[in-house]
Amino acid sequence: MLIDVHCHLDKLIDEGISAEKAIKNAKAKGVEKIVVNGTTHEQNIIILELAKKHKEVLPALGIYPLDALKLSEKEIDKEIDFIIENKKGIVAIGEVGLDLKEEELHKTLDKQKANLTKFVNLAIKLNKPVIVHSRKAELHTIELLESLNAKKVIMHCFSGKMSLVDRIVKNNWFLSIPSNIHYSEQFQDVVKRVPIQNLLCETDTPYLHPLKEWPNEPANVIYSYKKIAEIKKIQVKEVEKQIEDNFDKLFK
Repeated sequence: MLIDVHCHLDKLIDEGISAEKAIKNAKAKGVEKIVVNGTTHEQNIIILELAKKHKEVLPALGIYPLDALKLSEKEIDKEIDFIIENKKGIVAIGEVGLDLKEEELHKTLDKQKANLTKFVNLAIKLNKPVIVHSRKAELHTIELLESLNAKKVIMHCFSGKMSLVDRIVKNNWFLSIPSNIHYSEQFQDVVKRVPIQNLLCETDTPYLHPLKEWPNEPANVIYSYKKIAEIKKIQVKEVEKQIEDNFDKLFK
């Protein structure tokens, strides 16, 4: 079994590719579980509906950090109430986190941290994994997660320093490796450094296509598995088994 632990199937639909087609393509490649991450309230609703129609879709609900900045504290609290109402139908909280890609975003850091704190505390309360975005804010993100004593953590598409990668492993968190590891030396170096027991695989569909095309699809998560197998010098089937064990351990 292949597992895509982080994608945005709803955004693929915006590219004119139906969920049915993407899921069919994924199943043809052996992908049986697709964790679809929410980024806005509207997308969270769409993901819940997709899960009702497709057993392969596992919903993770959250608000993307830059989208969360557009919301008031009251609106964030309302979304958290919505997630709690739907807790039985979800497997994780995500995509949530911090983003300092643009210099001007540094002035929003306190608000971003307050928002992330609410979502991490929600994940802890519900005993669900939290799927974390940390672009250009890796240290801030790790420090916040540690201060909240978060245990079930997936660092999505982590691009920070290797010393921080080591810290993630020390915390016994997971790193999800995107399909663009096919060409990305950053993610290849992460896999070289990290025990396979701390790895998961993702596509970040529709982004990060392994062949630099557009759009990406969950079917392409096989590229992550193949590159991990190549780097670790083991069979792809061994990677499949270990990633499935990692997933079961985290999402139980």
